[in-house]
Amino acid sequence: MKKLLSIVAAGALLLGLAGCASSGDSGDSAGGDGPKALGDLVVGFAQVGAESGWRTANTKDIQDSFKEAGIELKFSDAQQKQENQIKAIRSYIQQGVDYIAFSPVVETGWDAVLNEAKAAGIPVILTDRAVDSKDTSLYVSFLGSDFIEEGKKAGLWVLDQYKDTTEPVNIVQLEGTTGAAPAIDRAEGFADVIRQNENLKVVASQTGDFTRAGGKQVMEAMLKSQPDIDLVYAHNDDMGLGAIEAIEAAGLVPGKDIKIVTVDAVHDGMQALADGKINFIVECSPLLGAQLIDIITTLNDGGTVEPRIITDETTFTQEQAVEALPDRKY
Repeated sequence: MKKLLSIVAAGALLLGLAGCASSGDSGDSAGGDGPKALGDLVVGFAQVGAESGWRTANTKDIQDSFKEAGIELKFSDAQQKQENQIKAIRSYIQQGVDYIAFSPVVETGWDAVLNEAKAAGIPVILTDRAVDSKDTSLYVSFLGSDFIEEGKKAGLWVLDQYKDTTEPVNIVQLEGTTGAAPAIDRAEGFADVIRQNENLKVVASQTGDFTRAGGKQVMEAMLKSQPDIDLVYAHNDDMGLGAIEAIEAAGLVPGKDIKIVTVDAVHDGMQALADGKINFIVECSPLLGAQLIDIITTLNDGGTVEPRIITDETTFTQEQAVEALPDRKY
């Protein structure tokens, strides 16, 4: 069903795209008098890394989508280092690719290399994560989730769970990579909502770098420094899964003694939710490949695209996870 919705949304995108005046004539940037055949296009993609199950699913979906479309994809793994992504983007510019897409490791520090791509006439598409730049002409579009909204969805569940409490609720937050858009926004959205109940307090917040090992390590430290933890809010499933390991090692029951809320809804996270070890998951779909292909196809045909394209996502309770798991694609 989710795949069908993705296909429908992608079709609607092709019919209704409009907007980004800064790049409307850049679809044939590599030269020529008209659109290239899709089989002649070359796209460079600079991935963050392989830090989580979400990222692995994202990479596979993008690679599969380009293969299915018959478009050559040059792919690089930055291993979560900004300097590696910048090096890859510069390599794509030197190779004269038709388009560059990437998921920024962090928000800042991109203007120089993106200006180089702009000077070379190569349109840039951001996927999954945004950049913090005053010059929005440096990229054609940002395709991805609304991370602030994801944080708000997590906060609303917490707000509802503790709506009748009169005692302090101690929350620890496992943050994503420092400086990364999802880490910044998911924290902001969550904080905006839970402040409506003065009993809800984030008593500790530390980065686990979006990894399972990082989540476990941070949770181990928090269990020692915070004697009374009621709830964990993890910015992704993998850190939440790491927290489960630490909680169980401490002789506590995850999902009962300490409630857990995460973001992503990858298979392992959904299984933990179905098993009652996680209490609530906010979905962040990694299946961006089809929409990325549609953006490139539209630009190649001389069309324009919206500067911000948001993916459709939902949330999951334990019962919903049990129902969704058999058909889950990631």
